[in-house]
Amino acid sequence: MHLAHFVYRSARNHPERPLWITPDVTISYADGVRRINSIAHSLHARLQQRDRVAIISTNRFEAFEVYLAALAAGMTATPLNPKLHVDEISLTLADSGASALVFSPEFANAVETLRASHPEISQWICMERCEGAGFYGDLLEGEGDAPPAVTIDPDDTAWLFYTSGTTGRPKGVMETHRNLVSMVQQLRLGILQDADENDRMIHFAPIAHATASVGLVHLSVGAAQVFPGLSRFDPPKVLEAIERFSATASFMAPTMVQMLLQSPDIGRYSVRSLKNVLCSGAPMYAEVLRRAIEVFGPVFCQSYGQSEAPAQCGMHKSEYNPASPQMLERIGSVGREYPGVIMRIVDEQGNEVGSNVAGEITVRGDVVTPGYWRRREATDEVLKAGWLHTGDVGYRDDHGYIYITDRVKDMIISGGSNIYPREVEEILLQHEAIVEACVVGVPDEVWGEAVKAVVVLRAGPGVTEEDVIEFCRTRLASYKKPKSVDFVDHLPKNAYGKVLKKDVKARYWQTASRAI
Repeated sequence: MHLAHFVYRSARNHPERPLWITPDVTISYADGVRRINSIAHSLHARLQQRDRVAIISTNRFEAFEVYLAALAAGMTATPLNPKLHVDEISLTLADSGASALVFSPEFANAVETLRASHPEISQWICMERCEGAGFYGDLLEGEGDAPPAVTIDPDDTAWLFYTSGTTGRPKGVMETHRNLVSMVQQLRLGILQDADENDRMIHFAPIAHATASVGLVHLSVGAAQVFPGLSRFDPPKVLEAIERFSATASFMAPTMVQMLLQSPDIGRYSVRSLKNVLCSGAPMYAEVLRRAIEVFGPVFCQSYGQSEAPAQCGMHKSEYNPASPQMLERIGSVGREYPGVIMRIVDEQGNEVGSNVAGEITVRGDVVTPGYWRRREATDEVLKAGWLHTGDVGYRDDHGYIYITDRVKDMIISGGSNIYPREVEEILLQHEAIVEACVVGVPDEVWGEAVKAVVVLRAGPGVTEEDVIEFCRTRLASYKKPKSVDFVDHLPKNAYGKVLKKDVKARYWQTASRAI
């Protein structure tokens, strides 16, 4: 069993149903599969099985199309976050050893910079005609009747998902066909069990985000995939697109939901077509979820997972009844574990704790990654005796509902994107005026968390908050740079000289009430 089978099965069962829908074109499952097969054959003729095919693109169906084609050719799709700085793209390409990069024209300038330093990449393919790159349309000239005759093992890596490393180096999570097929099955058994061929899954995030995972579930039932052609998440245009395309399903990070609720256009468009909006990837404030249910109805599905184990647990659609104390409590839960996943909450010695006792969440099942790409040490840190140690602290109540209370690691989740403080700190310390730096996540009504830099300056000419932020902006992806900077005389430290990050962070969270 391999992941591309889902789209082939749906094409056989629903050949005339729409697969891709954009403002300009609608492509049926029958025609879509012919395109996917043609691209798969073209890739197979140019590359080797199990090669990595990197993809960086704005929100467009071709990115998902080539992702599926790479899988059908027995290769590893490697979607890159389009928010990355060109230097970060370069690090990721080098780490993955990608043999091809398929990109949308917005990245043509970045590609021009990258080509000289990446001779290992033999195929540079633009989705439109770009000078000095191959043309995506040429990939459609390959055979299209059937996929390439390759044997795909369930434990072959289907998706190399990159997340920033704590050392500043990119780290690729190997998600196998077995992992992702299991993820689809678990979501179908759980919170998306009512998905069917009449659905229209609308994508507001690039496929390097969790929107691809939700899209795979809908591909498995023959649902349409809608790409509205938005360059960014613009609330009025998002609301208009939901109405225009009669969208029934979507993935949204909690930040996106918050932005919609704050939009003055919230009442101008009908969103009654929505029936499933999966929210994941960031903390969700209970109050935000309550307001969202009041505005959109009980369409929100909460799910807990991470790149190392997508779809660990989930819950039914969130319903809000102010008269029910139990419902008020459970609205902050991330749900119960799925049937095919075992979750344990353990203490520091690895012993399972009882109900309502906090500990680290550990996971076992077919959704769990075999490890990090070329990172044996990092793999051994999180995979122990067959259990994935998530780094999240939580507890399970007497009815099996799981609540996340904290994170073992200091990772910041801002707008659904993962940001590691040390990576930002390394950049800050390159500034000639900064002698010490501590980066923490602080409460933010829109983004969930925002990056805060707390720094100690050297004696000398004054440095402003704007100076520090601009310094980071030129060296990091924009979403990673600090949103604010505080200047202090010293940072709190323990007896060993280590900065007490928890103490720094606590001052900003003392008045924050947060439900995840």
